[in-house]
Amino acid sequence: QVQLVESGGGLVQPGGSLRLSCGFSGSAFSDYTMGWYRQVPGKQRDMVARIARTHSATYADSVKGRFTIARDNAKNTVYLQMDSLKFEDTAVYYCKAEHNFYVFWGQGTQVTVSS
Repeated sequence: QVQLVESGGGLVQPGGSLRLSCGFSGSAFSDYTMGWYRQVPGKQRDMVARIARTHSATYADSVKGRFTIARDNAKNTVYLQMDSLKFEDTAVYYCKAEHNFYVFWGQGTQVTVSS
């Protein structure tokens, strides 16, 4: 069974940076497409960034140029570097792993952007 554990969330001022990490265990990490999603209360969970097995990355328009997703297959970890943070980036951030029909989610980590 795949397990995902996010870390790195917290409180940051507008314009600041945070790096989220998601540790993966229970299967072959390199087989999975990994992604970061976020959700605010009362709204759907939205894709922030995804990185394929090939390391090809896609981003939501709202974070392009500010966020960077990366994976380290040797450490079974996916990262989300978040720079130039804005108030509207406040959300719970979730890590997602996908392979064929299998989908796994982490428990989420809170990111709050506030002055």
